[in-house]
Amino acid sequence: MKVRGVRGATTVEADTSEQIFAATKELIEEVVRLNEIEVDDVASVLLTLTPDLSAAFPAKAVRSLPGWKWVPLMCAQEIGVPGSLPRSIRILIHLNTTKGQDELEHVYLGEAVQLRPDLSKD
Repeated sequence: MKVRGVRGATTVEADTSEQIFAATKELIEEVVRLNEIEVDDVASVLLTLTPDLSAAFPAKAVRSLPGWKWVPLMCAQEIGVPGSLPRSIRILIHLNTTKGQDELEHVYLGEAVQLRPDLSKD
């Protein structure tokens, strides 16, 4: 078993706690579903927001999901690069798995598909 990273990103229309919570939950749930992740195998999760989002901590949304109480979560702000995708939430899940890097499915939802079109499913 190795520690691997699974990436994902999504966007919201507005800087509201409701939208940040809903988008974060949708993203985490989709990554978990596609990769058949057991929460007990998750070592930690890093969540970032672009500088234009500050209404809520996305970690609070993850913490509200069943089984995530003891998973270490950390929120941070993305670098404010001019011209970068606005209103974005990104995640990096570190998990213990027997899957190879090429077997993991990274998830990009909403406008975030443009961040990694090579990994996005249509």
